[in-house]
Amino acid sequence: MKRAVIIGAGIAGLATALRLGRDGWHTTVVERAPARRSSGYLVNLLGPGYDAAERLGLTAALATHDVGLFTTVLVRADGRAKLTVPSAIAEAALGERAVSLFRGDLEATLYAAAHDRTQIRFGTTVTAIDQDTDGVRVMLSDGTTQEADLLVGADGVHSATRTTSFGADHQVDLPYIVGAVPLSHPVADVPEPSATTFIGPGRTAAVVNLGPQRSSAFFTYRCTDPASELKRGPVDALGTAFGDLGGGVPDVLHHLAQNPAAAYFDAVSQVIMPRWSTGRIVLLGDAAWCVTLFAGHGAALALAGADQLGAALQRHGDDVPSALLDWEAGLRPEVTRRQAHARRGMLQYAPPSRFHVWLGDLAIRALTLPALRRLLQRATR
Repeated sequence: MKRAVIIGAGIAGLATALRLGRDGWHTTVVERAPARRSSGYLVNLLGPGYDAAERLGLTAALATHDVGLFTTVLVRADGRAKLTVPSAIAEAALGERAVSLFRGDLEATLYAAAHDRTQIRFGTTVTAIDQDTDGVRVMLSDGTTQEADLLVGADGVHSATRTTSFGADHQVDLPYIVGAVPLSHPVADVPEPSATTFIGPGRTAAVVNLGPQRSSAFFTYRCTDPASELKRGPVDALGTAFGDLGGGVPDVLHHLAQNPAAAYFDAVSQVIMPRWSTGRIVLLGDAAWCVTLFAGHGAALALAGADQLGAALQRHGDDVPSALLDWEAGLRPEVTRRQAHARRGMLQYAPPSRFHVWLGDLAIRALTLPALRRLLQRATR
């Protein structure tokens, strides 16, 4: 039986464990965190990501977590409505073969599907990696050593596997901060089910109210020194950047102050690599190609990448290095397209001026026209 060690128990790692486990591999997932995470922001699975979920047998389970379509209201700084974006706009962009859900629900679905097929070792890190033509040797922090035919680094944008095996020069830091705050309660100033979005020069604040345990907020802003912002922590940094806003934002910031550990708070980075594998070691998901939240396809690419990796390994049998090169050749064009889309999308989430905000509002108004809505559908697939 072939053996694989997978570093990271997020979407990419669990999807890889599920796919390889179904193909007859013995897999071990190593996760630094002491337990599975359960929070997160909204993600969309469509295109190759939805196709992969279908092949992995996940669509029925994912459908139970689908938040569905909802209206978004663009608001002014004080929370007053400026423009209503009907749910038909999202429907046109996503299409029929799509599901929208919270990242934590996607991870929970993957965990439920994979945990009987793999061994997951929480609170464990990799201390050393060694490989030759016959296999990979992975030394772990608990003192054990794993012998494997394949090592998959799916440990995120700050991947230690990438640094150890490929060097430290592949993460491109961008001048933005992003924060996502899960909310256990509905937000009073945001009607249910709907979202409000404020877009101003250099920043965006969105609050989604879908009811108890199904609400969240998303923040992003441009800054000159992301590292200094991260040192301040989410309460101080997000409070300073968005404390002047009205509507549902004050409620979100109050909730954040009560439980800052539940928030996702990080600088925005892309990972640009000339090659995703070396020998029997391969990177997958954000560890290999982080497209950023601005692209909106990170989860879908992780699922598609895991599924296509399994297919390539099946095609090539015992020739793991050739399978990895074949897999990358098939997936890289889509990743490159999504990374370019994300760089363009930064102007949407953090417009450089009020004029750009006005242009964005104008574009959104235009999308309410049926003909332009059809163009949007083709452009976002």
